[in-house]
Amino acid sequence: MKRFYKQAAAAAQDGVFSILLDGRPVRTPNKSLLHLPSAALADAIAAEWAAQGDAIEPAAMPLTQLASTAIDRTGPQKDEIVSQIARYAQTDLVCYRADSPQALANRQQAAWAPLLDWLERTHGAKLAVTAGIQPVQQPAEALAAVQRAVAGFGHFPLAGLSSAASAMGSVVLGLALAGGRISAEQAADAAFIDEIFQMEQWGSDAEEQARLARLRSDLNAVERFLALLA
Repeated sequence: MKRFYKQAAAAAQDGVFSILLDGRPVRTPNKSLLHLPSAALADAIAAEWAAQGDAIEPAAMPLTQLASTAIDRTGPQKDEIVSQIARYAQTDLVCYRADSPQALANRQQAAWAPLLDWLERTHGAKLAVTAGIQPVQQPAEALAAVQRAVAGFGHFPLAGLSSAASAMGSVVLGLALAGGRISAEQAADAAFIDEIFQMEQWGSDAEEQARLARLRSDLNAVERFLALLA
């Protein structure tokens, strides 16, 4: 889309923050007003719009996309989104360990076991762990605890959690990132242990490196989005 405005600015009225393009409010893809919960997030999103060149590149505006998702999806469809996120606990990445080589299994244990311990202490969810690809039946009480933890998020932070959990295939890592237990870089390192290990053994693959770089960028955007909500 060609850029159609000269100036982008954040505005506040009656405790609601919005983005104005040449004085006109920005709307979401579903045509709702882009009303934001914090001045910091509004300023950052206004900066995304101001930084656009002759053509608007949505991929270069991750905060705008996350905020729009919060308004268009996680607000109106919260129960459904909560269930989608919590469902990752049934087959969560961090619960499935390699049975070989031992070096990879050790690396997984070192990165993932502390996060499962944190999940149990913080949210009361004790997930089972297995080796290999055989599925493990998770305790019903643990799945219910994860569901409660996810349901406790408001629709703006829920948009960030949803993006992180889907990128990593793990609600455990998503909750740890959203809860400040790990950074975006630590989350990416934990989520991509297998891929990083394989590249170390067999050499880098340009396509895989590009994919991981995109996912790291997505997680960094989520981390920043969540921080700007505070």
